[in-house]
Amino acid sequence: MPSNSAADHLISRQLYRREIAPLTFEPHEWELLTRLPARVMIAATSAEPDSDRRTVDEGLAGINAIAAGADEDSELVKAIVGAIYAEADPDPPAAEQFRDPHAAITEVLVSCRAAAIVLDSRATPADGQAYRRWLAAIADQVCGAARSGGLLGIGGVTRSPAEQRFLADLLDALRNV
Repeated sequence: MPSNSAADHLISRQLYRREIAPLTFEPHEWELLTRLPARVMIAATSAEPDSDRRTVDEGLAGINAIAAGADEDSELVKAIVGAIYAEADPDPPAAEQFRDPHAAITEVLVSCRAAAIVLDSRATPADGQAYRRWLAAIADQVCGAARSGGLLGIGGVTRSPAEQRFLADLLDALRNV
């Protein structure tokens, strides 16, 4: 049986995730931080035109990478993952791409810059860095989920030049440079 201090610690962590973390941010800031992981995932799938099978593989990798945030040390990232999965979506997409990839990816990168500003002003430095690392990991796993190029599954690269460029642009946006 856990000690009272261990139980109190667990309760305080759960309270932080459900109630305190969203209160640290304005509602529009919280919405930005909770919606951005899925948008980054879709941007990463859209960085390189792929077959439907590759897009599905990338989408599934992204969903898994988002869920992996629950294992982060950051209470902020855990709270965001909890908020994402608390929203009921009866028919979540397994894979999706933007209709106008260039414009949509640019919009996601602008949102990443906005998130970086929010994190710098409202989150602890450790939580801000953890959130940035988590988004970068989501994009990296998506971009690396399916080989591009090649013929009949032979050859190709894990990350195309377009995907590498997107990953670099994403890191710059998260640093707000």
